[in-house]
Amino acid sequence: LAEGRGAPLVLLYLLGLRALVQLSHRQLLSQPSPAGPRDFSAPRARGYLDNITAIGPRTVGSPENEVLAVNYLLEQIRAIERESTDAHKLSIDIQKPTGSFSIDFLGGFTSYYANITNVVVKLEPQNGAEHAVLSNCHFDSVPNTPGASDDAVSCAVMLEILNTLSKSSEPLQHAVIFLFNGAEENILQASHGFITQHEWAKSIRAFINLEAAGVGGKELVFQTGPENPWLVQAYVVAAKHPFASVVAQEIFQSGIIPADTDFRIYRDFGNVPGIDLAFIENGYIYHTEYDTSDRILTDSIQRAGDNILAVLKYLATSDKLAKSSEYRHGNVVFFDVLGLFVLAYPARVGTIMNYITAAIAFLYLCKKVLQPKTRAVQNLKKLFTAFGLILLSWVCTLVAALIVAAFVSVIGRSLSWYTHFYVSVFLYGTAAAAQLILVHTLAKKFFYKNINEQYLGDIFFDASLMIWSVALAVITRMGLCSAFICTLWVAFPLLTKLMIHKEFGQKGATMKFVMLYMLGMFVPYLYMMYLSWTVFEMFTPIMGRSGSEILPDVVLAGFIVVITMILSSYFINFIYLVKSTKTTLITLTAVFVVTLILVCSGIFFPYSSDAANPKPKRVFLQHTSRRFHDLDGNVVKSDSGIWINGFDYNGISHITPHVPEINDTIRTPCDEQAPFCGLPWILPVHFMFRLVKNWYLPAPEILPRSPIHFKVLSKELIPQNKVRLSIQVSGPSHMSLYVRPHEGSALSTWSLGDGTPVASLGGDYFVFYSHGLQAMPWHFWIELTAPEKRSDGIVSLAIAAHYFFGEDQKSPQLSALLERFPNWTFSSGWSCTYDLYVF
Repeated sequence: LAEGRGAPLVLLYLLGLRALVQLSHRQLLSQPSPAGPRDFSAPRARGYLDNITAIGPRTVGSPENEVLAVNYLLEQIRAIERESTDAHKLSIDIQKPTGSFSIDFLGGFTSYYANITNVVVKLEPQNGAEHAVLSNCHFDSVPNTPGASDDAVSCAVMLEILNTLSKSSEPLQHAVIFLFNGAEENILQASHGFITQHEWAKSIRAFINLEAAGVGGKELVFQTGPENPWLVQAYVVAAKHPFASVVAQEIFQSGIIPADTDFRIYRDFGNVPGIDLAFIENGYIYHTEYDTSDRILTDSIQRAGDNILAVLKYLATSDKLAKSSEYRHGNVVFFDVLGLFVLAYPARVGTIMNYITAAIAFLYLCKKVLQPKTRAVQNLKKLFTAFGLILLSWVCTLVAALIVAAFVSVIGRSLSWYTHFYVSVFLYGTAAAAQLILVHTLAKKFFYKNINEQYLGDIFFDASLMIWSVALAVITRMGLCSAFICTLWVAFPLLTKLMIHKEFGQKGATMKFVMLYMLGMFVPYLYMMYLSWTVFEMFTPIMGRSGSEILPDVVLAGFIVVITMILSSYFINFIYLVKSTKTTLITLTAVFVVTLILVCSGIFFPYSSDAANPKPKRVFLQHTSRRFHDLDGNVVKSDSGIWINGFDYNGISHITPHVPEINDTIRTPCDEQAPFCGLPWILPVHFMFRLVKNWYLPAPEILPRSPIHFKVLSKELIPQNKVRLSIQVSGPSHMSLYVRPHEGSALSTWSLGDGTPVASLGGDYFVFYSHGLQAMPWHFWIELTAPEKRSDGIVSLAIAAHYFFGEDQKSPQLSALLERFPNWTFSSGWSCTYDLYVF
């Protein structure tokens, strides 16, 4: 097996698999159903989408969200009602809930909402229905964005599904409730108001949540349950264009992605099982001004509509919905095969399959070690030596790639691959592959001198099989459904080895061996490439909005190394079969060195303003006026400035040449005596940002036309050394409350959430408040334990008012600064005030 024939053949094999993966992803968007009178109409859904996004940004509390969007939805729903058949009864309700809850998302905080808006529609048989399935979307958006994919397109799809079902002459067995919720971007408030307060919520037995982590593309099922495997089976049977992965579910639920959906609310507060779907393509423009309706393909809308309509109809006519509690137990392993169909089976069956597969592999390895018995100890030593060498090569590979990633980050060239993804492959992929090959080449040259090449290839194959078998047993023992991947990497290679084991010893059959070997490995390699493509499609854009604490190059390099390890695991033996790896090493090293030089030179600019495919840098700017009060209520310190946060590791380094006054001389100082450093965080994401990558540009004081009003209604001394402060606040639709008990004091209870205060990371307490239109002043109380009287008070309490829309949103200074930002940025700005009090 000369290197000139073997290495290119392996490369062509992997490139061929990659081409198949790309083809399968394109095919996922080109499978529309035949048109029919009762089929989902994507053009009509697009009309809904265009009209919703034409309203503009729909921030909670704004007239656009609370009036215009609601009126449009009601107008369309009533038009659908007029055309519905006699087989159905359609009911409409406008809910304005007020409530509070605590959540462990973003390190933990408490949420309070007042008079927000839900538009709820129930479609049921004429004689009513005892049970219901819920379909959920949200029509609100984050400030300064049209929110086409997140989540107007889902609401447009739901409107068309409602239209389709209502015109059908076939009666439903169960009700379908459509919730158009108006406050999801305020961290899941509207779904909480519905599931905990609406009278229809009691009848819901399952739900489908429609979300987005990107702009259009395929909608991925990335969460199901909890338990209730019958729901996954419903999706498997009904969905016309399936795209689902239990791997995505376990990644998302691990918390490493800084996001959450209404799925959590229905699961935790409603005890209802469901299916969570999200568009994942092109996450670069998610939550930006570029999230417009024209970027969402009609094929994408058609595909989503076909799937969701089919699954909803299946659930609404299923006997299992009424008896869902009887089918509750057990998790399920599920994954799609190139978007063609979904394989799903109970997790307990998967556990048995996994252990049987691992046991067969271990039996095979034991048999190999014992042939002949007289050399069993020697054989075992050689197997474990190869096992150790593979692990050593992986460690060296990881260390090498991470050193390169850390170096690139230190010199200020982080995210060079953000717009040019191939750069990451040429930089970290080549470094990983070269290091891996180098370690084994050195081992072959100095450790395995004069040993038969076929024997070495055999022993390293067995060592790789041993690693995957151990991984399979361990991951299965951990209870992870993703262990099915290890099963693929044990079963198919083992079968391949058993079928072609004679070829290892036949020198004249080398190319035949290679062809049969690659054919046997086709399934695990193809699936791994397909899964890797999906993971990178999701994770790469997230690196541009993951804060300044995480080194994105280190994360991506780690991912690439892991993929390299997996894909190389059964090709390591080829290093010992080929005559030389010199040409391969020189080629990989040359590509790596050239790419590193180009990255260091700055030729690969991270961001793009390309109109067809923008990849902007995200920057948040808050024109802030702060006042700090003492125990007597006197203002002891005040300042005003524009507080600037870059949402990625690069901070503002690329913006300084365009706006020179934003530089290292105006780093944000932290007030250690104040909660959350005395800064007006809209959410408790302080742990994602380093203050050395925050900037505070001095600016004139802002005077909102609708200022905040903060008033202490009473201060009560109650038994057991406790103090209760009753407070009233009125202000804009979005406010943040920060509480820090002083040393020796403790926050024991309050009137928020379930009464038990939930501390954020760092020990301070954070409350996120929002309201719709015409909300009453916010009344709440906090109770503190204070063993002794202190001269510096027992608690610091701060309140920030955020003006996300209307005449107070942007000051002239903020608007002027935003206009100077380069066009490859998405700069979201608003005004806010901050007041700190001590009691």
